[in-house]
Amino acid sequence: MPVVKVNGVHIFYELTGTNGDPLVFVHGSWSDHATWDLVTGELAKTFLVLTYDRRGHSLSERLPGSGLVAEDVDDLVAMVEQFALSPAHIVGNSFGSSIVLKAAIKRPDIFRSMIIHEPPLFPLLHDNTNAQAALHAVNGAIKKVLDLVAAGEMENAAKQFMNNIAMGPGAWEQLPGKKKETYIYNAPTWYDELQDPECLQIDLRRLSFFNKPTLLSVGSESPSFFPLVIDKLKDYLPMVTFKKIEGAGHVPYASHPDTYIDMVKDFVDQQED
Repeated sequence: MPVVKVNGVHIFYELTGTNGDPLVFVHGSWSDHATWDLVTGELAKTFLVLTYDRRGHSLSERLPGSGLVAEDVDDLVAMVEQFALSPAHIVGNSFGSSIVLKAAIKRPDIFRSMIIHEPPLFPLLHDNTNAQAALHAVNGAIKKVLDLVAAGEMENAAKQFMNNIAMGPGAWEQLPGKKKETYIYNAPTWYDELQDPECLQIDLRRLSFFNKPTLLSVGSESPSFFPLVIDKLKDYLPMVTFKKIEGAGHVPYASHPDTYIDMVKDFVDQQED
C-alpha cells in the first residue's frame, strides 16, 4: 500500500499517469481518493495524477484529538513537494476546495492553476441579504448532522448529510454499499473538521493576490448556497474562469465524469496556449 509520511502523519496516495503536467486532486469531507476514480483513469493518459486520502480519512492515519484545517493545507503543500510536482494544476471539491483555496493563499508558488468546485465557505454569505434563507437552512442541516455524529449515529449522520446538504433528497439510497461504508467510517473526521473555527473561513483580501489561472465551477442542480459562495469568490480572484455544469450537482466528477474530464482538459489546455 503506497503510504508517505508527511507532517508526522502517514498519508495513503496513488500516483499514476504519464510525464505530463502534474494534476493533484483534493477530495472533500466524508470521502477519499476513490471519489475521483471515474475521471483519473482518463486524465492519467495526459497528466501525472496524484490523489490521496486526507489525514483522518480511509487509508490515511487518523490521529487522536481535534485537528485543524491548516494541517490539511500543510499536507497538500507537503504532498506536492514530496513528489516534486510543483507547479501543479491543483483540483479540489467541496471541503477539498476550501483547502486548495487556503493553500493558494499560503503557497501560491506550488500552483500552475487552480480548479475548484463548490467550497462550503458559508460565512461568506453573512452580508448577502438574499442568501439568509439558504444560509439558515444549511446551518440548521449541519447542526443536525453534527448532533447525530456526537450521539454515535454515524450511518444516520451520513445519510442526512448526503440527502440534505451535499447531494439532494434520495441520494443516500442510491449509493453503492462501499460508498456508504466510506462515508460512515469518515464521519468522525468530518465532525472533527467542523470543530475548527477556521474550517469554513477564508481571507478574501489575501486570496485576491493569487494571480494564477482559476476555474470556479458549480452544478446547475446544486443547492442554492453553493452558487452564492462561488459568486462571492468570483469578485476576488483576478484570473478567474467560471463554468456551470448542466445537469450536475455537488459531485460532477461522479455524476457527469465525461463532462468533468473535458472541463479540466479544456481549462488546462488554455494555460498552454
